[in-house]
Amino acid sequence: MPHATDNRPTALLAMGPGIADRLLADRHRTRLAALTRTDPHFVAHDLADPTPEAAAALAEAEVLFTCWGATPLTAGVLAGAPRLRAVVHAAGSVKHHITDACWERGITVTSAAGANALPVAEFTLAAILFAGKRVLHSAERYRGLRAEHNWLGELDGAGNYRRTVGIVGASRIGRRVIELLRPFDLDVLLYDPYVDGPEAARLGVRLTSLDELCASSSVVSVHAPQLPETHHLIGATQLAAMADATTLINTARGSLIDEGALLPELTAGRLQAVLDVTDPELPSADSPLYTLPNVLLTPHVAGSLGDELHRMADQALDELERFAAGLPFADPVHSGSLSHSA
Repeated sequence: MPHATDNRPTALLAMGPGIADRLLADRHRTRLAALTRTDPHFVAHDLADPTPEAAAALAEAEVLFTCWGATPLTAGVLAGAPRLRAVVHAAGSVKHHITDACWERGITVTSAAGANALPVAEFTLAAILFAGKRVLHSAERYRGLRAEHNWLGELDGAGNYRRTVGIVGASRIGRRVIELLRPFDLDVLLYDPYVDGPEAARLGVRLTSLDELCASSSVVSVHAPQLPETHHLIGATQLAAMADATTLINTARGSLIDEGALLPELTAGRLQAVLDVTDPELPSADSPLYTLPNVLLTPHVAGSLGDELHRMADQALDELERFAAGLPFADPVHSGSLSHSA
C-alpha cells in the first residue's frame, strides 16, 4: 500500500497482449514504478470488457500508459475511469484509441510519434540512397550474370550527386527525412498543401505542385497522412508523369497509392518501388509485388521494432515524468491537428 502522503499519480498500463514485454525493459518498469503508483507488470488488454482487476485499476487511474492495441476510449470506457486526466501513448498515431469523448472530457494526450518517426526516416534515407545507386537493378543483374561486366557503362547516370528527391508530405516523418537528407548533395522538392513558401525555405526545400514533383524527381517518397482527401494521392496521372526508372517509396499508408495504376508500371519495368506498406496491408499470395525484380517489398517494418521500441518507451516516460511533476507535456497531441495528421 502506498503511503498516505504519496502524491504520485495513479497509472495503468493499457495495450495489446504481448506489447508491454517488447516495449518495456526492466529499467522502464523501474522508472514507471518510481514515477507513478502502479503495478508495472500489470497490463489491461481490454478496457471495454475489463476483468475485475482491470476495472478496479481503471477506476483509480489518473493516467493511462498506452501502446499498440489499446482499447478505443469511448464514452462507455471513460465512464469507468472517473479520475482519468491524461493518456501517454508510447507509440505514434493516437487515432486508433483517442475518441471525441476524450477531448470532450478535457483529457490531455501525448504520443511518442517523434520517437517513432526516426526509424521510418532512417529507413527512407537508406531507400533513397540505394535508389540513386540503382542497388535493386545491379543486385538482380549480378545475380544473373555472375561474371565480369562493364558496370560503369551500365550504371552510367546513376549516383547520388545532384539527384532530385521529391518528398510528398511535410509530416513529422517527412520533415525528419528532409533533415536527414541535408548532408547529401541532393536537391529536395516538397509537396504539401499546408506548407507555404517561407516555411519551405526554412526547411531547405523547394515547394512544388504534386504533378511537378512527380515529373521532376528521380525518387518520390510518400509521407502524407491517411485521410479521405489523400486516398490514391499518387494515381495514374502522377505515375505517368514520372520519368523512366523513377523510384517510388511508400512508408506511409498503402491507400495513398493507386496500386491498380502502379502495378502495370512496375510489371513493365518502367518504374521501381520500395513499398513498406500496401493496400491491402497483406498483398494476395499471387501478387507480382513479391517477385518483381524492380520492387523491394517489406512487411511494414520501417517503424519502430526490436530495440527501437525502447526509444518510444523512453520518450513516453519522459512525458509521464512531466505529468507527475505537474508540467505540461513537451509533445502534446491536439484534437484539431488530427484532421491532417497520421
